[in-house]
Parts: sequence; structure tokens; C-alpha cells
Amino acid sequence: MRKCLLLFWVLIPCVLFGQSNPSDTVPGIKGALSLQLQAGTQGLGADLRYAVLPALSLRLGASFIPVTVKNAFTFSGFESRNDVDVKFSNVHLLADFVPFTNMKGFRVVGGAGYLFEANGGVNVVPTGKYNFGEIALTPAQVGKVNIDVSWQGLAPYLGIGLFKSFPKKLFNINIDLGSYYLTTPKTTIVGTGMLSGNDSQEELINSNMSSYRWLPVAQLNFNFKLK
Repeated sequence: MRKCLLLFWVLIPCVLFGQSNPSDTVPGIKGALSLQLQAGTQGLGADLRYAVLPALSLRLGASFIPVTVKNAFTFSGFESRNDVDVKFSNVHLLADFVPFTNMKGFRVVGGAGYLFEANGGVNVVPTGKYNFGEIALTPAQVGKVNIDVSWQGLAPYLGIGLFKSFPKKLFNINIDLGSYYLTTPKTTIVGTGMLSGNDSQEELINSNMSSYRWLPVAQLNFNFKLK
């Protein structure tokens, strides 16, 4: 698998490299403006892209991904319903730079995003009757628990772009591959009833999640010329 990935990254410049006129090897004309609609691992979004120089453009935009899964898992001997929510929403400012004038369509992308919503949550609600010896408990007495992990905050971004930043005519498609580096995760546990003492596990979950700070981006962009 590693050999296949290495071959992929070696072949990308070879595929994008080619003889062409100088006007075809830059991402756009200075002052060019386009609207970009995007879809990928960070959800749906849109950017405004402006060419500061023929080989340098800036992007200002936002994206969001709301996902909810009902009853994603089960507990043996414990009847319950659960919801898993993943919500990532950000605004970002990125710069695209073409480092080689004879390698069309290859861009280095850097910048940062602010994740004003970056949460993964699990909510568990008991639905059955529970017996502890001779004591019968209702779901309300057992209680419910909500676990929320947040990466909210500023996140640097680094990646590459494939194919031209700006369309030669009215429309083109390009690709982004990269990653955001997220803040240290913060866990909040809220329980009721017999589950109210689980907030003591917050530090343990923080420790277990401390290495989960990369948000991969694999994104398809649909770019429309405005100017």
C-alpha cells in the first residue's frame, strides 16, 4: 500500500507536467475573480477566488458538514437508543501558489480556517426496564448521558491543488488534497440519574483523543469565472 501511495505522488507531477504556451501554465490573469462551489470530506462549501498575481491567488470561503446517525451502535444487555452527531463548520482564508511555470495545474495551498463548530457527539438514552437484584429501575432513574468532543478554534491548513485555479473560459474543475491541524480536543460529559458521575472520565477521553488532530481534506471544486 505504501509503495502504491509513493508511486501516486511521484506520478502526479509527471501527469501535470507538459509543454505548453506560457499563458497556459499560470492559474489566472492578475485581477481574475471566480466563484467556487465545493464538495468533499469537509462537506459542502463555497469560495471566492481572486488572482493577486498570475501565479498567486487568494480564497475566502466557508464549508460545513452536518451528519447524524441514529442507533449507530448497541450495548449488550442494555436497551437504549443513541444518536451520533458530527458537525464541522468553518470559514477559511487560503493562498494558492504555482511554484513551477512549466508545470501546469500544480499548486501549493496554505492558510488557515476558523472552526466555529467542530464537534463529535454521542447521546445515549435508556429505553428498557432494568433490574438490580430486587430493585427495578425506570429509564428515567437510570438516566441518560451525552458525550461531546470539540476541536473548535483556529486550524492551520497545508495541501496541494491539482489543475488550474481559474477557468480558461467560463468553467473548470480542480481538486484539493491536504489537511487542517486542529486544536487539542476538549471533552464534555453530561449525565443524569445513575449516569451523572461519568464526567470524571473527561480527562481520560481527552488523553485518548489527543492524537486526533488532523482533519483530512479531499475536495472537488467546481469553479465559475466571474471576471
